[in-house]
Amino acid sequence: MKPKALLFDVFGTVVNWRLGITRDLTTHFQNHPCNHAPEVIADAWRAQYQSSMEPIRSGRRGYVDLDTLHTENLESVAEMFHLELGTPEEKKWLIKAWHRLPCWPDSVSGIRALQRRFVCASQSNAHIALAVNLARHNQLTWDVILGSEVVRTYKPAPEAYTRASEALGLRPEECMMVAAHNYDLKAAQEVGFQTAFIRRPTEHGPDQRIDLEANGYWDMCAESLTDFATQLSCH
Repeated sequence: MKPKALLFDVFGTVVNWRLGITRDLTTHFQNHPCNHAPEVIADAWRAQYQSSMEPIRSGRRGYVDLDTLHTENLESVAEMFHLELGTPEEKKWLIKAWHRLPCWPDSVSGIRALQRRFVCASQSNAHIALAVNLARHNQLTWDVILGSEVVRTYKPAPEAYTRASEALGLRPEECMMVAAHNYDLKAAQEVGFQTAFIRRPTEHGPDQRIDLEANGYWDMCAESLTDFATQLSCH
C-alpha cells in the first residue's frame, strides 16, 4: 500500500545542521575567540540533544520547546569548553542558528516533486516557530508542519508518531516516516508506519560512524530526496 502522507525528519535528513552551526559559531568566534574548533563545539552541542529530551519523553519534565533545550545545552557546552557567549543578544543570535540551517542540495526539489503525489509534512523535534523559520529560510513548501509542539513530546517516543498520524486524520500504516536515522525509523515502524531511509553519510562530518547505511528492514532506501522522489515516480 502506498502511503498517503510522508512525514519528514528535518535535522540531518532535510537540513545540514552541522554546516549551519559551524558557520555561525565561526562568526561568533570573531568576537569571542575559542581554543576549540567550531566543528568541535557544534558536535558537542548536538551531542546533548537526545539526553536533554529524555526527561520530557519519560514524563519527568513537562514539555518545553527546542529553543529552551538548545539554550540549556549551549550553556552547558560553553562551560565545558570555556566558550564566552557574549551579550544576551549575541547568545540569542547563536541559539537561533538552529532556525537558519541550510538544506541539503536535493531537499527543496525533492520535496516539491514528492508533493505532486503525497502530503508532505515536517515531523521534526522542532517547535512550530523553528520549523517555520527553517522553511522560510530554505523555501521549503511543507503541506503541514507537525512536530513536538503538536504532539507534546519528542521522537522517538511512540506518541510522537501516533499523534502525528492522528493530526492528519490517517492511520499509522497510511503514513511513511522519512529519515536519515535508523533509530527514528525503528520507532516509527514499531507503531505501524511505513519507513524510508535517506542516506546522509556526512551529517556528522567526514568521520561519521553512525547511520552510514540502513540497518533495518525499511520499506525504501534512497541516496537523496530526489532519488526517493524518482523511486516513487514523482518526476
